[in-house]
Amino acid sequence: MFHKEGTQSILLGTFFTAITVLLSDAFIDTFWLKKGIQILALLLLIVILQFFRNPKRTVIQNENQILAPVDGKVVVIEEVYEGEYFKDKRLQISIFMSPINVHVTRYGWSGVVKFSKYHPGKFLVAWHPKASEENERTTVVVENATFGALLYRQIAGALARRIVNYAEEGMQVVQGTDAGFIKFGSRVDLFLPIGTPINVVLNQKAIGGKTIIATK
Repeated sequence: MFHKEGTQSILLGTFFTAITVLLSDAFIDTFWLKKGIQILALLLLIVILQFFRNPKRTVIQNENQILAPVDGKVVVIEEVYEGEYFKDKRLQISIFMSPINVHVTRYGWSGVVKFSKYHPGKFLVAWHPKASEENERTTVVVENATFGALLYRQIAGALARRIVNYAEEGMQVVQGTDAGFIKFGSRVDLFLPIGTPINVVLNQKAIGGKTIIATK
């Protein structure tokens, strides 16, 4: 199963692979060169398919839990000043996605979207300390009765050149459902109230819609 955001890339990759195979068969006589080009084209298509995969997951919804919004590795757990929306100290948890991770963004908790904003910006490597403030990014705040207002931020990395965000202010969103997509490497930051009980540790592998990040 593939994500809808990959439709164009998959079609172009399939077309390119087919044309490469046909042209190399028609115009290249050297066996090893022809097969080498065909294998490279096929590998490129496999990479594209792998990147846009969207595995079906059964999410156990729980209003007392915050689930990981993406697949990746927990790279930051620290208190920081969040200056865009809350303008006070928050507990930041960051999940870094490598190019081989699933890049679907899922809502980590249910609630009403109170804020959703896109910011153009730089393309620093996703683990750079200033990436959260200077890179291309989207900021989304979802509020519910259990946790209050919680913020997540999709951040483009050095390879990511497009962030897709489905959240619109006023929407009622459901934990575990599709919130967007980040193309080609990135990270997601969560900003939680200070004192929120955390269920993950640094360098832990997170699975979107499955791993419990925090509890009430």
